[in-house]
Amino acid sequence: MSTSDARYHHGDLRRALLDAADELLEESGSAALSLREVARRAGVSHNAPYHHFPDRIAVMKGLAARHMRKLLGAQRAAAEQAGDPFCRLRAVGRAYAGYALENPAGFGIVFDPEICVPGAPSDEMAPLIGENEDLIADLVARCLTDDADPATRAAAAAGVWSLVHGLAQLITSGHLPRSAADHALDGLGALLATPAPGA
Repeated sequence: MSTSDARYHHGDLRRALLDAADELLEESGSAALSLREVARRAGVSHNAPYHHFPDRIAVMKGLAARHMRKLLGAQRAAAEQAGDPFCRLRAVGRAYAGYALENPAGFGIVFDPEICVPGAPSDEMAPLIGENEDLIADLVARCLTDDADPATRAAAAAGVWSLVHGLAQLITSGHLPRSAADHALDGLGALLATPAPGA
């Protein structure tokens, strides 16, 4: 171990490498992420990353999990500060879109299908995805009537997530202004309270 590598021991090396990778991701996008460049940015030998990451994809998966945790944290913090269920749902939606706008590269890597493979996420990512789905499902369920059946609850949760995620991507890519999220999310309450045709 080199002198520079010795600064990062007892688990610190992994964090330092992810910090460096996160900086590169924000500055230049995922294309700039190579193990050699991450090591250079972290100030360690070019072999040091292999102690924790076998390849570039593993680094990107680590970053995806890091940003998923931050996205979850932003949503939970927003929910705790809001009042009734509809207010909490709107607040969480705004936090979701806000995180995407403020961390576009990090948000993008979370949902990159080559990094977080649909149906086969990494062991680190899988529980985080489950927590995100549970958070949204619980908030939506609290906005529905007590007699809503499980299928209706599941469909409503999927619809809300799709709406919020779509807004986040459209705002991040510049196709919609940030204010569009507020207008769309303000309509969530009415949408959830409207019975489906034939119901």
